[in-house]
Amino acid sequence: MSTEPRWLSAAETDAWIALVGVLIKVPAALEGELRRRTGLAHFEYLAMSALSEAAERTLPMSELATLSNASLSRLSHVIAKLEGNGWVTRAACPGNGRVTNATLTDAGFDLVVRTAPVHLELARRYVLDTLAPEQVGQLTAIAQQILATVDPESHYPPRGTAARK
Repeated sequence: MSTEPRWLSAAETDAWIALVGVLIKVPAALEGELRRRTGLAHFEYLAMSALSEAAERTLPMSELATLSNASLSRLSHVIAKLEGNGWVTRAACPGNGRVTNATLTDAGFDLVVRTAPVHLELARRYVLDTLAPEQVGQLTAIAQQILATVDPESHYPPRGTAARK
């Protein structure tokens, strides 16, 4: 059995470097523009958006952490900030006092509704409008294939989105 690494071909190197560039540059562009235009960090918007799609706009903190790929500690810090702004509340789960639920308030829901068009505009500007229609389907297939490897339990995308099976 060889211990030699499986080096990347030139084509694989080009693909990997391009993907790493996307992973670095797209989130930074989204973060900066979303924060400038709405006052929300991208992660804050994604957490609030997940709550907006949940039944009664409520999710257990542990489930929200899984959906947002965040530690409970990071999520708790962000939710505390959102709570301070009146956009989210936290309370013990009525059926299980050991579980803490996060609930999007009406003011938080209104903010998600106002922010969604900006988020969608940025998704179009930075990704979707740069692609030909057939490339959108290719991107979907490629992203789903990668997600199946890194997220075999299908925690992402959050439920309620079109890509969720």
